[in-house]
Amino acid sequence: MSEESREPIIQLIDVCKSFGDQSVLENVNLDIFEGTTTVIIGPSGTGKSVILKQMMGLLKPTSGRVLVFGQDLSRISKRELQAIRMNFGVLFQNVALFDSMNVFDNVALPLRERTKASEKEIRQNVEEKLALMDLDGVNEKYPAQLSGGMLKRVGLARALVLNPKVIFFDEPTTGLDINKSNEIYRVFYRSQLRFKYTSVIVSHDVPRIFKLTDYVALLADRTIVNSISPEDFQLSKHPAIKSFVETTMGPIYISEEEEADYYEKI
Repeated sequence: MSEESREPIIQLIDVCKSFGDQSVLENVNLDIFEGTTTVIIGPSGTGKSVILKQMMGLLKPTSGRVLVFGQDLSRISKRELQAIRMNFGVLFQNVALFDSMNVFDNVALPLRERTKASEKEIRQNVEEKLALMDLDGVNEKYPAQLSGGMLKRVGLARALVLNPKVIFFDEPTTGLDINKSNEIYRVFYRSQLRFKYTSVIVSHDVPRIFKLTDYVALLADRTIVNSISPEDFQLSKHPAIKSFVETTMGPIYISEEEEADYYEKI
């Protein structure tokens, strides 16, 4: 199904955001489509996490609109916003697990706080999600006893426990080495394949994150330059995208078309 024939489930329309006199976002437009993965990239400190927080209704735009499931987050009640958030999962950069709770209780917390599920149902749900993360046998462990990669997987299990329609990832591989990052990406892929959620990822992990994503959106000069496929992004002639690719990635990508053309000229 093409983009033109379906409605996005999240839309940012001419969104501007300022904090006092500091303008962070200007005329940001971005569509997020159901079942896809969109990664938002750009230099540190440019407002990528601010975009996520606006999609979640944690920040209101200074101007413009943020639509989620067709509803303008600035025009709905607190109760309606809470109902929308029941469809969200979040994996924070620092994971944000409670040190005083063991793994099981950390993952079970959203179910206990936001549903009327029985303890038997909670146990089944939590153990299913932990098994999917390859975390059997860690129920009674505490966060301080886990490696960085295991902490990320516990965080993803908690993000999944309410079976959300959308999961937001804020720099999910920060602090991990290449092998652990790749392991996390495999878990992301496997879980999305199973649960069919939509994911929005803020990441600096370029170009490895491209293997996971359907769309790449570059935040530059306080606005989203474009949201296009990874291959189109790496071949784009747009000055801001081209500069980002050359600065961040170097001349490492050649498409089949470019490669064929290159060899024909030799």
